[in-house]
Amino acid sequence: MRVLLVLLGLSALVVVFVMRTPAPVGHWDSAEGQDRFLRSYTEAFAALPAPADTIDVRTDFGIVRVYRFASTGAGTGDEAAGGRTVPLVLLPGRASATPVWADNVPLLSTISDVYTIDLLGEPGMSVQDRPIESDEEQAEWLHQTLRALPSDEFHLVGLSIGGWTAVNLALHRPDHIASMTVIDPVYVFADMPLGTIVRSIPAALPWLPKSWRDSFNSYTAGGAPVEDEPVAEMIEAGMQHYQLRLPQPTRISEERLSRLDLPVLAIIAEESVMHDARSAAETARRSLQRGTVRLYPGASHAVNGEQPEQLAADIADFIASHP
Repeated sequence: MRVLLVLLGLSALVVVFVMRTPAPVGHWDSAEGQDRFLRSYTEAFAALPAPADTIDVRTDFGIVRVYRFASTGAGTGDEAAGGRTVPLVLLPGRASATPVWADNVPLLSTISDVYTIDLLGEPGMSVQDRPIESDEEQAEWLHQTLRALPSDEFHLVGLSIGGWTAVNLALHRPDHIASMTVIDPVYVFADMPLGTIVRSIPAALPWLPKSWRDSFNSYTAGGAPVEDEPVAEMIEAGMQHYQLRLPQPTRISEERLSRLDLPVLAIIAEESVMHDARSAAETARRSLQRGTVRLYPGASHAVNGEQPEQLAADIADFIASHP
């Protein structure tokens, strides 16, 4: 095992070395690569309802792209001051941006207005222009973004690394959070398995064949085919052409999770390759003061696209029960 860990460490160092550039912020490797991503983004975005607003928020770390999708329902009775329902804010996974929510926005917008955010420093329409070097700074850009939106409170919904981003914000700047839903979050309730780390290394090398990245994306989605899927094409283009310059997320300890004094819905995919699902669910139940834990049988890490109706129903019930 020690030899294997050493080899993995050396492999990681090689990846870091060969992908190094002097740029201190996330950036595209070429205009052609960016154009390819934007074409895929536009195609995938077409599956969403038309946004009511497109908002670019200036933060200390760059410009954050936010879309607002107007509510189509009567809400859940969870109302902010002035009689308006509290909006939802959706935070996507790595390299996936707003289009990853195409199956979810129509259902979630029956609860309230829905805001989606392209994570700063990731492939998408947000533009990083200052280094982000710590968990505190990851929380700060998101705090500044929420502060610029026309509501005092939000129900955060985070998928994968977006789940970690939501928890990290709650630990550092919880001011605007009414509740939080984390969907198969990484680095929150359990460590990433060694096998997933090993499989991710070749997928991170941009000059290797597209099929290698497709294979990894299919692996995380429970073996589902990803070829010719617009969202999968967008994710693969971002993985190949966008150079991340973000700090490695800090694994959230149980002690820190126990400090969260707000309602948290933790949705764990039973067949996720991003952690041991049952161990993650046990950690969530043990550590969250005001937690509700749902283990989704048969679901992969792509659970938001596999079970959107169940997801929306659980989020609606959770929000309604935590006014």
